[in-house]
Amino acid sequence: MNHLDAFHQTVHGAPGGCEAIAPRMGMSAAILRNKANPNSLTNKPTLDEADRLMGITGEHAILHALAANHGYVCVRVEEGVAPGDMAMLEMVAKVWQTNGEVGAEINKALEDGRITRAEVQRVREAVKRTERALETVLTGLEGMAER
Repeated sequence: MNHLDAFHQTVHGAPGGCEAIAPRMGMSAAILRNKANPNSLTNKPTLDEADRLMGITGEHAILHALAANHGYVCVRVEEGVAPGDMAMLEMVAKVWQTNGEVGAEINKALEDGRITRAEVQRVREAVKRTERALETVLTGLEGMAER
């Protein structure tokens, strides 16, 4: 997914959609709707608007889309939090789960003996989720490391 599609999805996926989000962003619903239209040639969201939208909604698909577009993954870093044994176990379990999702997507893609671009994209998204889960485990381990 590209960042404009992610902006669209974030705006329209928020409770109340454009009408609820627009006033909090300081614009009319019509303007926000136009900015959220990935096919619009005139109204484009600014970085500041994307940042405010993520802050308002708590959804970060735009950030993940931008990172993926440049070959990166984003991982939320919890500053100063050293996970306990149970938290680390939960993080590792999340990695196992996402690995299974990658395998399931690859299996689905191979079922009919041909691979479509959409199937590759679904596998790519599953891989990115696994990378984020692994980065979270690494961050947790770094928090636990002796100084």
